[in-house]
Parts: sequence; C-alpha cells; structure tokens
Amino acid sequence: MFTDPGKSIADRKALKEQYGALFNRISSALFEADPIGINFESNTDEYDPEAGTIIPRLKGAASVHDVEVIIHEEFCRWFSSEDAGPIEKYSAVASEVWEVWCEFKKLHASTPR
Repeated sequence: MFTDPGKSIADRKALKEQYGALFNRISSALFEADPIGINFESNTDEYDPEAGTIIPRLKGAASVHDVEVIIHEEFCRWFSSEDAGPIEKYSAVASEVWEVWCEFKKLHASTPR
C-alpha cells in the first residue's frame, strides 16, 4: 500500500515499546479522528505508522498549533497534500494529541531517572 517515509517497522516497534501508552493513545486518537477515511473499525492499528513519525517530532512542539502543523505535515508525507486536505481538518485531533503529550511530559518530568 503506502511506503513508510520516515521509520522502518523495527524503528516503529522500538518507538512503540519506548513510549507505550503515549504511542497507543496517539494512534487511537488518529484512528478515531480518521482524517484519511481508513477506519474500518477492525483495523485499530491503521494509524500506527503515522503515530510513529509524529511522536519524535512532538519534542519540538510548543503549542497545539505546532502539533496541528506536525500532524498535517506527516499526513501530507504519508499520503499526499491532496489526500491529507487542509490543515484545519486536523485541529480537533491536534488538541487531543497536545493534551496527551502534555500529560506525558508532566508525568515523565516528575519521574526520577
């Protein structure tokens, strides 16, 4: 179908193990938002590849708008600008991803290393 523009399957698996619940929550948020229309209800891991290229970029996000740009850019890379559609289409999922990311950062900032 589509080729992975940023991560190999092994890289994505390692990222999924590293980020655990964060990875699952972001993939799930993308699946629920279904901006590309590939949610067929039984393919719940369909947005794992996109989550795998979005998560590493979240470290550079300072706002929900930054997350919206990141998600939109990744969907343009994975699919096409035409298929991805306008950036505004990603505002709701970006808000959810931003919230999840902030929770993750807060949890891990207070965890001793």
